[in-house]
Amino acid sequence: MPVGDVRHFLEALAAATPDPRTELAYADPFTLLVAVVLSAQTTDAAVNRATPALFRAAPTPAAMAALGAEGIGPHIRTLGLWQSKARHLAALSRCLVERHAGAVPRERAALEALPGVGRKTANVVLNVVFGESTMAVDTHIFRLGNRTGLAPGKTPRAVEDALLRRIPAELLRHAHHWLILHGRYVCKARRPECWRCVAAEWCRFPAKTAAPT
Repeated sequence: MPVGDVRHFLEALAAATPDPRTELAYADPFTLLVAVVLSAQTTDAAVNRATPALFRAAPTPAAMAALGAEGIGPHIRTLGLWQSKARHLAALSRCLVERHAGAVPRERAALEALPGVGRKTANVVLNVVFGESTMAVDTHIFRLGNRTGLAPGKTPRAVEDALLRRIPAELLRHAHHWLILHGRYVCKARRPECWRCVAAEWCRFPAKTAAPT
């Protein structure tokens, strides 16, 4: 897709959703970090059903560390990979208390050094909490980048790097949310709803779907 079309594609999404936001429920940087860790291989809706009770029991890193994996587990048992996530949350909470005085760091290296935090999670926190123009590539954005021609790539990192190169700087801050919401609700995995895509004019997907009759 030509760079000019990348701009048009993103501008169309921006016009449709001028103030995009994460669908994860959170109150502060710590609760967002926890929610993003929990969202791996799980829907945001499922995470939002599990976190209220967890955050009432442990609203701070110190409280989460004190709860421990054994105490965290019952609150997140409905989520995929809950046992490893409970261990990660307990460990990262201890790290926040011991290394960062209980605060979520805004440096990528420090974030990625936390247990259970990879590049995608760090990108979400840096973008949502600290306002950085990062691009967190999940399954939706990976699919969309390849399907539409926005940023073809064989790996999430390749798609991320291509999007960072190709998206105009003034659109990059919110591009992650425009793309993830579009991939979640319109450019779906099994049957993209091309007939209601506001950016279809610039999409390179050859097998566009028609509206159901």
